[in-house]
Amino acid sequence: MNEEKISTILFSTSDPIAHVLGSWAAELTVGALVLRLGLSLFLSAIIGWERSSKRHSAGFRTFIVVTLSGTLAMLLDICIGSQYKSNLFILSAAAVVSSARISTRTLFFSSRNQIMGLTTSVSLWASCFLGIAIGAGQYTLSVTAFVALLFCLSKLPELEFYLKNRSNHFEIHLELKNSLNLQNFVTTIRRLGLKIDAIEMNPAYANSGLSVYSIAISISSDELKKYKSHREIIAALSTLEYVSHIEEI
Repeated sequence: MNEEKISTILFSTSDPIAHVLGSWAAELTVGALVLRLGLSLFLSAIIGWERSSKRHSAGFRTFIVVTLSGTLAMLLDICIGSQYKSNLFILSAAAVVSSARISTRTLFFSSRNQIMGLTTSVSLWASCFLGIAIGAGQYTLSVTAFVALLFCLSKLPELEFYLKNRSNHFEIHLELKNSLNLQNFVTTIRRLGLKIDAIEMNPAYANSGLSVYSIAISISSDELKKYKSHREIIAALSTLEYVSHIEEI
């Protein structure tokens, strides 16, 4: 078997989409460069739109730039490696590290003492890897990863909410009309078959005159575990006359 046949077999089994497009898609042709950058732009725009439509801290333009940076870094590594006979992917590694640092900037504490932006943070990091895969010409892997990432971001929140709502553990944001009512609240939820795991006064409201707490609760009653959701329990607690506001966090 000659080298040309071996090359053809390797190409046909390496990436199905590249095989359909033709050998030019797997090489560093002008068409391949345009295709990879265009694909990177298109896929990242969809992910960015999904994030921005839900008003997350990193949105449309941020996801496009991060993904394109990963694609460009990989393309440059391939070009430099081809020119200087090197297998070092320095720029791609730098892009991953940089995207990780950028993604951490999207994390912040809300006024309810809750870490926000975790999903957006890791999505930015994943988008950089998506860009690198596109830049490497792994079209099938890239499209598959894109579909999986978009599915996780757009569809799994519904499943996550359902599972969270049926869990035996949850945390609430509680605003009382008076700090003296805290003991009454604790006594009431214990009678309902709930167990307090932790109580913390919310520091964001320390000097506001409000009595605001973050409370971790476990459901200890077998009846509540079987028939009641978090929403129903919180709705019942909200009817207490000394509760100004209550919600799950």
